[in-house]
Amino acid sequence: MSLTELLRLALPVLLKGTAYTLMFALVAMVLGLALGFVVALLRIARVPLASQLAAFYVSAMRGTPLLVQIFVIYYGLPGVGIELDPVPAGILALTLNVAAYLSESLRGGIAGVDRGQWDAGLSLGLGWWRCMRFVIAPQALRLSVPSLSNSLISLIKDTSLVSVITVTELMLATKDVIAQTFQPLPLYLMAAVIYWILGFVFERLQKHVEGRLAAAYSRNPA
Repeated sequence: MSLTELLRLALPVLLKGTAYTLMFALVAMVLGLALGFVVALLRIARVPLASQLAAFYVSAMRGTPLLVQIFVIYYGLPGVGIELDPVPAGILALTLNVAAYLSESLRGGIAGVDRGQWDAGLSLGLGWWRCMRFVIAPQALRLSVPSLSNSLISLIKDTSLVSVITVTELMLATKDVIAQTFQPLPLYLMAAVIYWILGFVFERLQKHVEGRLAAAYSRNPA
């Protein structure tokens, strides 16, 4: 089979798998950001019991392989009466995993905001939560952008693991075409190029966001 014929056969399948990969990554990133922010707040606020549970969650998610977490959610939970389809199970596993890393990035960003910003906000009568929302969180987000972007790029690559629960994302789509054509090297190289392109696009987006936030901060320094 010529390279042109292989491309004609494989490209539509790989692009469909890429769409699933992007869907998994973006949905898990949005949900992970929301959950990660809550976890970071619980740890910073030192809420009794809740902060300890949040710390345990972060330790468990970061200390165990994502593949094991996927197996636990998809194959293990049915044993206690909770059965999920492959797509929701994949999204849940990726979300819980990335949220643990994002919570640490956000916690570091919040810790990086000068203590004087807290004092200034509280002195204006904002209260802890309003001070966090209007003063601290925007500055912490700017500081966290590089780390958050790295997590998203890593998440795009981690989506390949959900292929083990029969979700036809990019890696499983590649394997399906290999089974038809018996051309593993060019097809795996195609998949690698697609992953690299996705990572490159998000790297450029990261730099753009960093530039916009830096410009906004320079115009309105805290």
